[in-house]
Amino acid sequence: MRGRADALVLAFSWLTVLPVRGPDEVDRDSAGRAIALAPIVGIALGAISAIILWTSTTAGLSPLLRGLIAVAATALLTRGMHLDGLADTADGLGCYGPPERAREVMKSGSAGPFGVATIALVLAVQAAGLGQLAEQQLWWAIAVLPVIGRVSVVLACRRGTAASSPNGFGALVAGTQSNVTPALWVVVAVAISVFAEPDRPWQGPLVVVAVLVLGTLATRHCVRRFGGLSGDVLGAGIETTTALAAIGLLVGS
Repeated sequence: MRGRADALVLAFSWLTVLPVRGPDEVDRDSAGRAIALAPIVGIALGAISAIILWTSTTAGLSPLLRGLIAVAATALLTRGMHLDGLADTADGLGCYGPPERAREVMKSGSAGPFGVATIALVLAVQAAGLGQLAEQQLWWAIAVLPVIGRVSVVLACRRGTAASSPNGFGALVAGTQSNVTPALWVVVAVAISVFAEPDRPWQGPLVVVAVLVLGTLATRHCVRRFGGLSGDVLGAGIETTTALAAIGLLVGS
């Protein structure tokens, strides 16, 4: 029980700015346990996002402005590190050369044109999607979105996935998850998404499966392109799956 509590604290200290302190020393075992609990962080972020959107809706703000506020709040709560990973991944995919060259571009510390354009597009989709979901009072769908993004992280860290570098976040978490843990979280995500669209209970589960399949395929492509998994790829996966899930939940509404 103590180990699980420490893992949950580590997950929140890694993935949010909440004032919690993880263990002083982190090895692959403790990192793997923390990643396995990443969707719980998504539950907390989803609840906060739903509260912000409900409050801004009550205040009479426009749908787009509500979505922008919620996206900005999430970025602040997560230190913007997932957005940084999204930009670095886009720049790495947009360059020519071997994996070593792509990793150099990703580590440059500055966002190139591919990164800037990708961030702008993904944030626009998220803001517009969240605002529209709030307009339709689909609060459960809003709360589920961050969970889907963090389930993609657990899937990306399945056993057999190598890290792109012997150092860094990817080296701690790549290949740490058995097939059981990701499968369980997929089942949980599918189950809770049934309530995302009350009039179409099948739509949420269908969106979850489709988005996670696309996210897994995208991660595999990045692993091949960069010679392994990195923290940047995980951040990109969170942001893109969240945006795609928002689109999917709005189809037909």
